[in-house]
Amino acid sequence: MNHWDILLRNQVAKKEFIENIITSKAVGELEFFNFKKGILFSDLAIEKFIEKEYQYDSVEAAPDTQRQLRTFSSGERKKAFLKYCINQKPDFIILDNPLDHLDHNSRKELRIQLQELAKTFSLIQLVNRADDLLDFILNKRQILDNTFALQPLTTITTKDNYFVTAIPKPLEIIECPDPVLIKMNNLNVSYNEKPILNGVNWTIKKGEFWQLIGPNGSGKSTILSLITGDNPKGYGQDLYLFGKKKGSGESIWDIKKNIGQFSSAMIDLFQKKHTTEQMILSGFFDSVGLYVQPTNLQVKTVNEWLTFLDMQHLRKTAFIDLSVGQQRVIMIIRAVLKHPPLLILDEPTEGLDDENVALVTQLISHLAKETNIAIIFVSHRIEKLLAPNSILELTPKPTGSEGMIKIQN
Repeated sequence: MNHWDILLRNQVAKKEFIENIITSKAVGELEFFNFKKGILFSDLAIEKFIEKEYQYDSVEAAPDTQRQLRTFSSGERKKAFLKYCINQKPDFIILDNPLDHLDHNSRKELRIQLQELAKTFSLIQLVNRADDLLDFILNKRQILDNTFALQPLTTITTKDNYFVTAIPKPLEIIECPDPVLIKMNNLNVSYNEKPILNGVNWTIKKGEFWQLIGPNGSGKSTILSLITGDNPKGYGQDLYLFGKKKGSGESIWDIKKNIGQFSSAMIDLFQKKHTTEQMILSGFFDSVGLYVQPTNLQVKTVNEWLTFLDMQHLRKTAFIDLSVGQQRVIMIIRAVLKHPPLLILDEPTEGLDDENVALVTQLISHLAKETNIAIIFVSHRIEKLLAPNSILELTPKPTGSEGMIKIQN
């Protein structure tokens, strides 16, 4: 079997590269796959399949279960869609970051499944992280630019210090006198009589750096929605948010004003031609884009942040024209612009290459060390450049996920 493991930089036009292979326009070492039947296994392909099943009210990926793909957890979806791909009897399968969004055990299981699959089908794996390369594939290459030339795999060096200047001060202090920001006592959540969380206890104080981990479907999103006040399941619970008991007359704004948030899905909301400067400025107004005339002081503060990032030369560059790593950094700065007491970062490194991971994780580490902002970092990966003080690990059980706190040295 002819297998390839290819490491891609984020600036590579991956969609075009994949299209070239699928439509028999591959050149060089990959010409072998021209005029053969290929199929794409990716998160985007899964999302499109989910939309198709929903639109036509059909069950195609997993007919033996009589369940649509959208009803599965992330790990189950990947297993079911991979089975669907196999049933199409292709000559080769393109695997686009197949390990993304999977917990440790699911990643381990998928690696074993792919190794078994390699006995029957040719595999082309495309990854952004060197750690995701598969040991059993011998042909390893990297692509650095849009010539799509396959280069020998080399060690990628990253800068040790992206940020050397002081973090800009906030224009106004968000008053939050209680040192305890979040307090959950024996929290229980269920949906349609299915237990999700069981007896979770979690206290988050100012300046603490937490990582939230747990298998797919363990309730991480549920916990975050309770913290942000978006989940009505918080009512009637022993849950305190920024010094107030949930349901004691607080408004949603009383909660939201204390939180800065980032998730990679947020970037999809910002697709207009706003500049980098405007994108950060919009954080003052909590708007999707800038539609209010900012003050001179607000503009000055944003330029201080751009200087801190060493990105002042990108001030007038359209946000959508930045690299994916630069976009993540700008969105994180937008979230911390007002120095909120709590910052929630939901998988900020997912989909990034190693160089951009270094950029984002160094920013997070700098914020953790130099500010009094409490940080919740949500990720399946343990990033080498990050050192959270504590970890809350959710472990699924039939009675609902239980939380275990691990204090880091």
